[in-house]
Amino acid sequence: MSTWREDLNAIPPWNERPKCHCGFRTWLQVWTDPLPQGKRGCRFFKCPDIDDDFKACTFMQWIDTRPLGRVSLKEEQERRVRQQQIRLKGKEDELKRRRAELGQREAALKIQEEQFQAREEQFKREAEEQKNRYKEPAQSSTSDGRNKKGKFLRSTQ
Repeated sequence: MSTWREDLNAIPPWNERPKCHCGFRTWLQVWTDPLPQGKRGCRFFKCPDIDDDFKACTFMQWIDTRPLGRVSLKEEQERRVRQQQIRLKGKEDELKRRRAELGQREAALKIQEEQFQAREEQFKREAEEQKNRYKEPAQSSTSDGRNKKGKFLRSTQ
């Protein structure tokens, strides 16, 4: 296995990147400006620190002396299509996961609704039974021990 120093296109590991004057590990970036001539596409290390006045640290160290291999327009389009396909696949997977979660939530809600309806029916039955218990003693007018004329009846014990 070759080290990053032997492979010209490799990215150095974080702990082997240089530190800038601020003491931070540097970021790896690619030069995109047309000037200086011949540097577009070259990689360089740059300080990630921005001070309180939003002035960027000026530390910069080139990795490449010349740009990495030029990429044709067709290769760039193919790369972008692959990236879009990967993003689309990720979104499809996320959609499937969310649909599965939704299905589980709907099933749980259905069970809760059925349990709620069963409890509601039981409360109605209990309320009806309670009503019937209180109606039965109130129907008899002689239940307090008096006869129809208002005289007390003697109990035969």
